Amino acid sequence: MIINTIRSGFDFFIGLGGAAMMFFIITLLSLAFKVKFSKAVEGGLRMAVALTGMSAVISLLTTSFGPALDAFVKSTGVSLNITDLGWAPLAVITWGSVYTLYFAFLAIITNLVMLFFKLTNTLNVDLFNIWNVSILGLLIHHYSGGNLFVTSLFVVVIIMLMLFNADAIKPTINELLGYDDENITTTAHPSLLVMPLAMLLNRLIDKCIPFIDKFDFDADTLNKKIGFWGSKFAIGAYLGVFIGLLGKQSVANILTLAFTAGVALELFAYVGGWFGPAIEPLSGGIQTMMSSKLRGRKLYVAIDWPILASRAEIWAVANILAPIMLIIAMFLPGNRVLPLGGIILTVLTPALLLVTKGRVIRMTLIGTIMVPIFLWAATLIAPFITSASIAMNNFPKGLAKGQLFSSIDSDPIEKMLAILFGRAFNTFDLKLILSSLVAIIGYGVLFKWYLGQMHKDALAEADTTGMNVTAESAR
Repeated sequence: MIINTIRSGFDFFIGLGGAAMMFFIITLLSLAFKVKFSKAVEGGLRMAVALTGMSAVISLLTTSFGPALDAFVKSTGVSLNITDLGWAPLAVITWGSVYTLYFAFLAIITNLVMLFFKLTNTLNVDLFNIWNVSILGLLIHHYSGGNLFVTSLFVVVIIMLMLFNADAIKPTINELLGYDDENITTTAHPSLLVMPLAMLLNRLIDKCIPFIDKFDFDADTLNKKIGFWGSKFAIGAYLGVFIGLLGKQSVANILTLAFTAGVALELFAYVGGWFGPAIEPLSGGIQTMMSSKLRGRKLYVAIDWPILASRAEIWAVANILAPIMLIIAMFLPGNRVLPLGGIILTVLTPALLLVTKGRVIRMTLIGTIMVPIFLWAATLIAPFITSASIAMNNFPKGLAKGQLFSSIDSDPIEKMLAILFGRAFNTFDLKLILSSLVAIIGYGVLFKWYLGQMHKDALAEADTTGMNVTAESAR
């Protein structure tokens, strides 16, 4: 009777839907961290509204584009039959899962332990973006046959790498944004975990074609020249026209697609901005608790990646890479995803900015080389994302039954590793085990090398700054 009662209560709670679940969970969790009742309820309500709003935007996009995408596939013969809905569906799926709270708990504990043992100087308060880590955890949990230990270990390692990276990039953030040594702001966003690969490609450019820097140009000037025509409104309109034409739609349908895509891409960013304030009361309570445990120690505080958004290079290169990605998607072997919601690659351009320190030509070249990784990862996770959304009653309206959808989003390498490692652990296939070991060792070696390169760059920049200060004093 007790077990049945608990199961019935849990089923009732799940049956409320992701938005209602998160309203109660965020509110109660905030109260547990001694957040004021009114602020706790505000955070829960904001989260519920944000999830509901994002689901509505996804439905708008899929309802309008579903028939056109089917016609596009049939008329072109290109097997891009997976619809990319950007980061939004992943956020909806993960924040509608109780596992996300477990992964958030692991993140807090890992951060505290690393701070205690002085393995990091970063306090990560960007709790909302735990969903990026949650999707990795859900992937490995699924492919490992539900092994919670393996899932937890994988998630903890990713969180540790995020914190190591937040420390490593702090000098570069100071340099690019003009912060002084007293500034404590950094970011531990998971999307920046592609930086080791970007750094490797950047070093190859140093060796092979260093002269391309002579052709670099000012991103501010480019953005001003493009203006509105490089905005989310305009890019969405281009995409709608492109799909409508290839899908042989009527003029009325093409115009509708253009306007709808423009609205959807803009609303993704606008509604996405609601999530941050929703999690602020809880983040504030956790920050207060963690800071009280580490009195007298200077910490970096990690927030979301948009602290870098003031740099024009991010948006200039995102605009350049959008059509490049669309062309690559049509001809890339192994890709089945048609870029749509994730066509503006802000999951890549901040990492490129930090690695190249804003050199637009290098950012574009490295980004073009890395685009296939994002497309392959989105293709690989599509079956899981689709089945998970169906199980949680979050399948986007407007998509046909059996239609796969996915997301061109952060952590493409880590997603592939999660799937490979999970399958190897589940099947105990010798080839998969060896492949996963080689991949994970290679990943670790690359990350360690990257941290060394960032440290060298920071020392070189400090020496240059010191020499400039000395020369100025002499004058």
